[in-house]
Amino acid sequence: MTSVTVMDSLRNPSNGVEKRVPAALVAAFLLQTAGALFWAGSAAERIADLERVRASDQAAIEKVAVLEEQVRGIKESLDRIETKLDRPKQ
Repeated sequence: MTSVTVMDSLRNPSNGVEKRVPAALVAAFLLQTAGALFWAGSAAERIADLERVRASDQAAIEKVAVLEEQVRGIKESLDRIETKLDRPKQ
């Protein structure tokens, strides 16, 4: 009875263990890797686009906040003017 060690099986390919990798398997790995890289690149581009849109939206939000504050000040001034106009003249 002979025992075959792991090192013997690696040295002697005639024992039925094939060490070759099929070309189709290599091609499939390459295609999946290329697809993953392409997907990651397009995802990064979409994220960059969203960040640009968010930055421009943030600027618009800040402008609206300034305008709201200005309108509030104008309303307060108008209320004071109307109050003075509504006072009975002495």
